[in-house]
Formats: sequence, structure tokens, C-alpha cells
Amino acid sequence: MANLNSFEMRFLQGFISAPAMTASLTPSSRSLARAVVQDIDLGDADVVLEYGPGTGVLTDFILPELKPGAKFAAIELNPHFVQMFKTRYPSAQVFEDSVGNVEEICRSAGMQSVDCIISGLPWALFSESEQMQFLEATIAVLKPGGQFATFTYLHSHALLPGAKRFANLLPKYFRSVTRSRVVWLNFPPAFVYRCRR
Repeated sequence: MANLNSFEMRFLQGFISAPAMTASLTPSSRSLARAVVQDIDLGDADVVLEYGPGTGVLTDFILPELKPGAKFAAIELNPHFVQMFKTRYPSAQVFEDSVGNVEEICRSAGMQSVDCIISGLPWALFSESEQMQFLEATIAVLKPGGQFATFTYLHSHALLPGAKRFANLLPKYFRSVTRSRVVWLNFPPAFVYRCRR
């Protein structure tokens, strides 16, 4: 562990203490983060949400793409990651809360409707009721035509019933669902779902 940087160490500690909240032993790679934001219209968005920013790997790719005046907020349940986020991005809003409360969060942040939602949540580890609750909350704030992107690990998709169930749920909530190529440069390998309401 001596070779781990402080972000990686925090991530590992988060996984050990609460694996369902962290979902992986290591943060997402920059290759995966780049794949997640690819083909998402961040530059045209007025309102963008990030679910589960963790150490901020995805955030690093989201914020530079936003146009001046665009609203951005992150929702993170893990208090350690919330503190890290506030330190790294002092001018960005972060809410220590569940995405199940995203409607209330948007109201408190003055966000009427959301153009893009980028998620780092461990969907495969959620129960069916949690998956449905979070997707319904997402649809409630995402405007028609709005985009939703998330990723899943290749091994999870092959082995975990929750991952397959989530894949089957997505077309019930979004009119368009596409899947990226596998990002082999991530550990573990992963792929991205890109959805449009």
C-alpha cells in the first residue's frame, strides 16, 4: 500500500468499510472517465448532475466541458468522499445525500430541469427496488431528450444478477440506450451505458 497515492488510499479504505457504497477497489481510470463523457452534450448543457463522484475522476472531465453559467452539482453519500470533493472543487456544489432525493436536491439548488446526468454509482450492487427508485427519481428531473451516462464493470455484467437486471431496466426508462466498447485500460475493464430520455 506504500505506493498508493492519497486518493487511492481513501478509495481503498472506502471500499473496505462500505463496499456497497464504493463498489471497486480502485478509482475509475482516466480512460474510463473519458469514455463516460464521450458523446455527452456537456458543452450545450445548462444543468448537469453527477451521481457518486467519489475521488473526482469523472468530475475532472465534466467541469472543463461546461459552458460559462452552466449549473453543476454532485450527489455523494460517502462522507469521506464529500470532504475530498469539497477540497478539490471548492466552487462546485456537492450534496451529501442519496440520489433517491434528487428532486428535492434540484429544488434546493434552483435547478428546474437537468440536461445531463453522469453516474458513478454501483448500480449492480443495488436491489431491484433501489434501482427502480433511483431511476424513477432520475427520470423525474431529467428533461425530455436529456442524457444519462453510467458505467458497469465487465465482470459484474457477466456475474452479478443486479447488473443484468439494471441493463434490462434501462430501456423501460429511456427511449434510447447504447453501450460502448469495453474500456480495457480500466481496472477492472468496464463499459458505458449512454441513455436518452
